Amino acid sequence: MTSLFTAPDDGRTPDPSLAHRHADATVTLRGPDGAPLADRDVVVRQTRHAFLFGCIGFDLIDLANGTSQDPEYDGRLADAWFDVFNQTTLPFYWGTFEPERGAPRTERLLGAARWFAERGVVVKGHPLVWHTVQPGWLLGLPDAEVERLQRERIRRDVGAFRGVIDTWDAINEVVIMPVFTAEENSITPLARTKGRVEMIRMAFEEARAENPGATLLLNDFDMSTAYECLIEAVLEAGIPIDRLGLQSHMHQGYWGQEKTLAILDRFSRYNIPIHFTETTLLSGDVMPEHVVDLNDWQVESWPSTPEGEARQADEVERHYRTLLSHPSVEAMTYWGLSDRGMWLNAPGGLLRDDGSPKPAFDRLRELVKGEWWLPPTELRTDAEGRVRFGGFLGDYRITADGGAVDVTLDHPGALDLSATLPRD
Repeated sequence: MTSLFTAPDDGRTPDPSLAHRHADATVTLRGPDGAPLADRDVVVRQTRHAFLFGCIGFDLIDLANGTSQDPEYDGRLADAWFDVFNQTTLPFYWGTFEPERGAPRTERLLGAARWFAERGVVVKGHPLVWHTVQPGWLLGLPDAEVERLQRERIRRDVGAFRGVIDTWDAINEVVIMPVFTAEENSITPLARTKGRVEMIRMAFEEARAENPGATLLLNDFDMSTAYECLIEAVLEAGIPIDRLGLQSHMHQGYWGQEKTLAILDRFSRYNIPIHFTETTLLSGDVMPEHVVDLNDWQVESWPSTPEGEARQADEVERHYRTLLSHPSVEAMTYWGLSDRGMWLNAPGGLLRDDGSPKPAFDRLRELVKGEWWLPPTELRTDAEGRVRFGGFLGDYRITADGGAVDVTLDHPGALDLSATLPRD
């Protein structure tokens, strides 16, 4: 059987082994009567990756709700989005989600979430608790009142989206939360009073109470030992963390394989699956190293350049290969499809401002739907009705005798499966 995991031979960094993401399946096919389909032509098609290749869906909210001001442009963005990704993150920043007290923009976000979900996309909400992008009407309220409203907000939104959004960044950037000074808000004083661990307990317990089956993330940009100490304190306090979120906005330059793997090794010791929740790689000049808070870098123009786009494509490929090489990584979300509207106006999108694909988009698509994807493959069953194929973990459709059946490769190694074609 030909392996889908051949290392590149064009001088780039060799691809590490991806055996932990691959299965070799033997599927016994049976007809509606239960008899093996011996010596039959079949076609095997991959339909879904188990790995979550994510991208934010902010740009497509208007299109999803039928309110796009430029449906032609947004339609091209959507075509590009669905050509690669299978998970999206939607914005639940409290200040923009509920700018007027008691009037949350639930229907608009619910419309977008359903639109993605109906197309087979896993939808995540971001975030339920954060100290930034806060509603102004919280300012001046006592801590106890802020806590009550925050708890109500969690329960309300998790409940309203249950069954459509079942994955949440429950709380965001807690390491800095009690000492945050960049903007006035009411969550930082509450975090200072309650402490980091109890803020996390509040977020997780309220969300879990409303949706016991939800997948809840602790998410942070701080990759120092401070985040490790916080994780350990949370676990010691008996608060279960479903997934660890690691941010990687690389505005000051690509981390590189060595640094990325070192971070993964540190955080994988908790035996909690890891999501790279926010990744950006630039196709223009990188931000100077002396900038401590990325928000402080404000420039009039930050263009994408041919040289930067070539570098971005190489770095995108190296970063994805590195993440997939590590067994702890379950998801990777790229933070921005196009340059239009990018955070800090940085040239970090995979598409240019006009919606045309950068080399990084083409390179990523070649990986996700090329090297790491089983194309429609014509095979033939043996005398026992068995067909054999190998591929990335995920879902596959097998067609034979005018019918079709779906199978899932759900763990690595050799799999023995059976499937029966449905009756017409």
